[in-house]
Amino acid sequence: MTPEISIVIPAYNEALRLPATLDRVQHHLSTAGFSAEVIVVDDGSHDDTAEIVRQHGKRWPQLKLVAAERNVGKGAAVRLGMAAARGRYRVFSDADLSVPIDDIEKLLRPLHAGAGVAIASRGLRDSQVELHQPWYRESMGKIFNRLVRIFVLGGVHDTQCGFKAFTAEVADRVFPVLQTRGFGFDVEVLYRAQRAGYKIVEVPTRWINSPQSRVHPIRHSAAMFLELLAIPDRVRKHPTLAAGANERRESA
Repeated sequence: MTPEISIVIPAYNEALRLPATLDRVQHHLSTAGFSAEVIVVDDGSHDDTAEIVRQHGKRWPQLKLVAAERNVGKGAAVRLGMAAARGRYRVFSDADLSVPIDDIEKLLRPLHAGAGVAIASRGLRDSQVELHQPWYRESMGKIFNRLVRIFVLGGVHDTQCGFKAFTAEVADRVFPVLQTRGFGFDVEVLYRAQRAGYKIVEVPTRWINSPQSRVHPIRHSAAMFLELLAIPDRVRKHPTLAAGANERRESA
């Protein structure tokens, strides 16, 4: 049976945080009342990330493991997970659950109402940041989002919050041709969806910063800015798939 929801969790060396995350996701889905599959993408980890997923999956059949051959980057890992997803709605979440999994219903409501994409946003008035990032990380994040609005994607306050949902149609159009492998992939995905005419809805959310975040406040921000500038040209060279392209390709 096709699940209603697919949840993709990219994971790189997440052996310490992943057990609690999987327990929380499984508990919420068991009480939420909709069918779901959970896909953890092991992004070339050197620890026990893959084995933790395998062991957890023995008592949770809806949990699946997708393993990258090597460390390919967060964007490429999410793309792998989306390629394996079968749900009517496709969600990706960070492995640290900085946005609680309980907020998934907030993302699904706009999709049920006809939006193509719904994203958790820390940039809205009603959002609740329960544990802040260090001031320099928050400042750099705000600067990056301003640059996104200037150079690539107008009208979106927070592109980098790691909790986003897509209809299957949108996911099947934007992820197979995704070119940005690193942390700036969110911008490319939203840029493609916006250019294809899909409605993107930002949803107020709760945010609990994870002090173990691996995003380097300077090195990764510089790399993300360079990726940001390259996105429009990448999309021109690798256009977003036409509606129904995946279905036609699979039936051929």
